[in-house]
Amino acid sequence: MANREKLLNRTLEEVMGDRFGIYSKYIIQERALPDVRDGLKPVQRRILYAMLRDGNTNDKPFRKSAKTVGNVIGNYHPHGDSSVYEAMVRMSQDWKVRMPLIEMHGNNGSLDGDPPAAMRYTEARLSKISAELLRDIDAKTVDYVLNFDDTTEEPTVFPSKFPNLLVNGSTGISAGYATEIPPHCLSEIIDATIMLMENPDATVDDLMTFVKGPDFPTGGILQGLDGIKKAYRTGKGKIVLRARTKIDTLRTGRKQIIIMELPYEVNKAMLVKKMDELRLDHKVEGVAEVRDETDRSGMRVVIELKKDADPNGILNYYFKNTDLQISYNFNMVAIDHKAPRQLGLKEILEAYIKHQKEVITRRSQFELQKSIDRQHIVRGLIKAISILDEVIRVIRSSKDKKNAKQNLSDSFGFTEAQAEAIVNLQLYRLTNTDIVTLQEEEHQLDQLIAKLQGILNSGKKLIAVIKKELVEVRKKYADARRTTIEAEIEEIKIDLEVMVASEEVMVSLTKHGYIKRSSLRSYSASGDDAVAMKDTDHAFFQQQMNTTDTLLVFTDKGRYVYLPVHEILDRRWKELGQHIASLVPIDSDEGIISAVPVKDFDHTNLYMTFFTKLGMVKRTKLSEYKAQRRSKPLTALKLKKDDSCLAAMATNGSYDLVLATHMGYGLRFSEEEAGEVGMRAAGVKAVQLKDGDTLAGAVAYDHTSKRHLLIVTDRGAVKKMAVDGQIDRTGRPRRGVQIVRELKARPHHIAGFTLVDPNDRISISTDKGKIVVVQASDIRASDRYNNGSFVLDQDDDGTVTDIWIDVKQENERA
Repeated sequence: MANREKLLNRTLEEVMGDRFGIYSKYIIQERALPDVRDGLKPVQRRILYAMLRDGNTNDKPFRKSAKTVGNVIGNYHPHGDSSVYEAMVRMSQDWKVRMPLIEMHGNNGSLDGDPPAAMRYTEARLSKISAELLRDIDAKTVDYVLNFDDTTEEPTVFPSKFPNLLVNGSTGISAGYATEIPPHCLSEIIDATIMLMENPDATVDDLMTFVKGPDFPTGGILQGLDGIKKAYRTGKGKIVLRARTKIDTLRTGRKQIIIMELPYEVNKAMLVKKMDELRLDHKVEGVAEVRDETDRSGMRVVIELKKDADPNGILNYYFKNTDLQISYNFNMVAIDHKAPRQLGLKEILEAYIKHQKEVITRRSQFELQKSIDRQHIVRGLIKAISILDEVIRVIRSSKDKKNAKQNLSDSFGFTEAQAEAIVNLQLYRLTNTDIVTLQEEEHQLDQLIAKLQGILNSGKKLIAVIKKELVEVRKKYADARRTTIEAEIEEIKIDLEVMVASEEVMVSLTKHGYIKRSSLRSYSASGDDAVAMKDTDHAFFQQQMNTTDTLLVFTDKGRYVYLPVHEILDRRWKELGQHIASLVPIDSDEGIISAVPVKDFDHTNLYMTFFTKLGMVKRTKLSEYKAQRRSKPLTALKLKKDDSCLAAMATNGSYDLVLATHMGYGLRFSEEEAGEVGMRAAGVKAVQLKDGDTLAGAVAYDHTSKRHLLIVTDRGAVKKMAVDGQIDRTGRPRRGVQIVRELKARPHHIAGFTLVDPNDRISISTDKGKIVVVQASDIRASDRYNNGSFVLDQDDDGTVTDIWIDVKQENERA
């Protein structure tokens, strides 16, 4: 029955919530977050206090770390020894903390992330500046609480004679809270503290005349003044940290990049490994070797470059793709009045100043009481020496010490404390010189008491004391700023040449979407062999390109695929290649209509011109089709519901656009008539279509060329016709002129429409699978009233569905 009374009838959610709440409160207040006053977490405070109490100070020899860890665990911090030792090691690492609080002999880790030696091997003691954190701790300046087993006491906070939270920063993860406070320059923080004490209305901008920004122990370059300002105002902000580098030229003319300083908390060994992996994987070109030359004289990582490599481009690539440049996010959370708060620069300094006022007040009260007590004793001794013979007589006539004290009090009016001091007085002090010493001490005590009372009664004098002590700390410990601050975050631009080795290759694309690139050697070795493909497929695009070029592949759904040539799979010329859908996921019913090679997107006079089945034309600057993200097809133009893209071509602003409709109409107009619109626009109407008519094809015509129009009808008739003299240039949108003679019985409809050179070979396919090849030079030129000559029979061979020019190597790139 007794056991049943102990059971609580509560739900699991209540119990878990309650217990987790208790646990959260503990780790927020007592583990992961620093106190805003001294900038220390409980484990750090306990380590430093244990070392102080053990006499392990800077003026004494080093002591085994294991001894300190044992003291901390046994007296103050009942946790694992590894967590205590790790905290102890971190406080000694001069690349992690701006002002190390512990000095350590032996291996205390490294920038490469090497673990420290075991605590039985290392030795430690408090650093000089730790004495400033602990100074006056025995002058009742801070509150003490009982330790975990009530056997001794520990301080709740240190007096902290400098703003350690900002100087050394802090990092930690708690429940629902995390903190990331960067280190700062001691002299800047002290100057800002003094300014705020003298002028409590100072703004963050005023304080920033002294505090330029964080100052990381590893140096480096910090970019983003706006991020610093935001962080100092709100406690949250983002900046960019990059390594300090220089470019050296060797006697051979080759260059090398020297890295002298790394961003804060970047693992050097991992960084060097990553940079070398990028070199080995050919993600970056022009790097011969990456080696770590760090020694006792300082950090030095060398990136050896190949001849004619671009050092700035390579450096930018490494900034972008490795921890040579990192983002640092301020999250200034600290425990203030036992609760976590996100604080800006001014709030942290205000909390510190308030703490210092309390520390100096309590120290002054302690010293005042001590001085008053001593003054009382000194006055009693002076009085006693002045009536020495009577005092000796009273003492000699007394029975014991207690009786002597009582008799002195009764006879001369001495207090208990004075009588105690008199009876304990040594005989040698009963000389004439001693009274002079006592009188001097009384005078000094009078001055000290007046001074301490002045401090306690005047806010100005209190601030003057804090200021004087801060200035002394600055004079003794301040060093030069290590991190350089730049106002703007530099945008990193990476030239493709840095990432890709420039190489001429042969690129081929088939109508069914199989694409590959082959070396010119492989292409030459294949002789006159056609590109490898399936029987039902045909070559759609074949051209020599550079690996730094880009291929834009357009589809009938008004989308395009952005393909940097270096990302196309390298295959032998006799191999099939990979389907374009394996690079970018296009739909199974999406057909390829055009492939446009691009060398430079920044040409100001180059455009992409599109025609749709329903007679729309659209012209947009080529530069708009340069893509950053290319993992999926991108929109090239906006299409109506039942429309599809029929043609996509690169134009230079001076072409004529010639189009043909299914029912045999032709129209010609200047490309400027199409206007210029944005990438996602639908375009304008190009031609006035009859009911039921659609566009059959469109071409860009250059006046200087000798090319002819080739028209193939659905009935298998082929006709070649000059553009000039047959189709006059007009405006849009018009119906155009008849370019195929209209027949009432079995009319011809245009099935294919393209421009040809005399040496072009044209393949014509039908719906019955028949393919006929004709030579452009064999077709006689005719006018627009002629329907040409038949090359196949519609009844026997089927209706013409498609035509294409057999590709040959070209070298025209946009």
